[in-house]
Amino acid sequence: MATDSWAEAVDKQEAALDSVRHLPYLVVSEDVGAQSLLNKLIRNNLVNTTNQVEVLQKDPNSPLYSVKSFEELRLKPQLLQGVYGMGFNRPSKIQETALPMMLAEPPQNLIAQSQSGTGKTAAFVLAMLSHVDPNNKYPQCLCVSPTYELALQTGKVIEQMGKYYPEVKLVYAIRGNKLQRGMKLQEQIVIGTPGTMLDWCSKFKFIDPKKIKVFVLDEADVMIATQGHQDQSIRIQRMLPKNCQMLLFSATFEESVWNFAQRIVPDPNIIKLKREEETLDTIKQYYVLCNSKEEKFQALSNIYGAITIAQAMIFCHTRKTAGWLAGELSREGHQVALLSGEMQVEQRAAVIERFRDGKEKVLVTTNVCARGIDVEQVSVVINFDLPIDKDGNPDNETYLHRIGRTGRFGKRGLAINMVDSKMSMNILYRIQEHFNKKIEKLDTDDLDEIEKIAS
Repeated sequence: MATDSWAEAVDKQEAALDSVRHLPYLVVSEDVGAQSLLNKLIRNNLVNTTNQVEVLQKDPNSPLYSVKSFEELRLKPQLLQGVYGMGFNRPSKIQETALPMMLAEPPQNLIAQSQSGTGKTAAFVLAMLSHVDPNNKYPQCLCVSPTYELALQTGKVIEQMGKYYPEVKLVYAIRGNKLQRGMKLQEQIVIGTPGTMLDWCSKFKFIDPKKIKVFVLDEADVMIATQGHQDQSIRIQRMLPKNCQMLLFSATFEESVWNFAQRIVPDPNIIKLKREEETLDTIKQYYVLCNSKEEKFQALSNIYGAITIAQAMIFCHTRKTAGWLAGELSREGHQVALLSGEMQVEQRAAVIERFRDGKEKVLVTTNVCARGIDVEQVSVVINFDLPIDKDGNPDNETYLHRIGRTGRFGKRGLAINMVDSKMSMNILYRIQEHFNKKIEKLDTDDLDEIEKIAS
């Protein structure tokens, strides 16, 4: 490639992209709402977290209750049946502490931090279903989500958990769900996006906000990333009665999220999950010296020829490189999935599911897949291009997230970095310096050791 003109290189890559149109393809936007939805779609069970739960009570003198079984919560039998029907055998870490607070009498307000897969949606759904009086045919619980798709995901959980409680009805306050002017809703639970929910409460008066018992604001960090949502949510909250239970959830708590949470939820109990730091301790890191993109591909082929790799994720800097590389690997007979580009979140989830199920053994991707996607069988991560920021400096956080896809769940992992210039060698040295962790040059003598990790 060093001798090719830039235009010829682009032509070659475009041609390569045509050859991979048949591969499972993925669209990706860096949108936080889309990332959150993707995490929900690809979670088919709870994450087995070892994170510690930190609880700050509104009244530090009151006893702190936690439960080890759903029976201890004295749920209505039809709700307990729904919980078990969903496959929850015992409460998750966050549910152990959050549910007694949510189901307490009088109700307690809560701000909770939890990542996707911790069971928090099931927890606040259980709280809504428990507080509803099915004999009253008007809205009693509002749940605000930042996007239409996330609202539908929450609705699915309500339908599953309320399967044996058919008297409780659900309606979606989302754009496109047009109701006749002057009508009053009879459903007890309303889920929707902030703009439509606000209109239904104030402009159209489909909902009487003074009769609301529970107000849930989900994905607060995604909410404040969308223009207008923050203001609309605050306006809804101000219309609710003083004794309405306020529950707010967020995966992260930067200062902006924290300020928003405190405006929405008065006198809260606070639950935080102390996040486990991703560590490089279980990951063996190597680099391979090359002179061009083609040489990097040849080195990759040599590695595949020398060792058995269970499943690998390969990260590229651009979509063009990812498309070219996926085409080359596919031509060599590898089962390749490609994650990149401009498609729907559901298609992304389908590609990841196929990879997780082992239908493809190689996932070629850009940074979009660097965070939050756990595939237990990934034994090798290859940085075909080292991660750099927009100024050309090492992106250490992305490096950590990328190679953190291997060495998960306490297993050993392997990271191989492709270096093709003085600049990328300098980037590698700076990454090594940042993490204070030696990255060794890959030699043939190392193949036996990496075979044990990779296979």
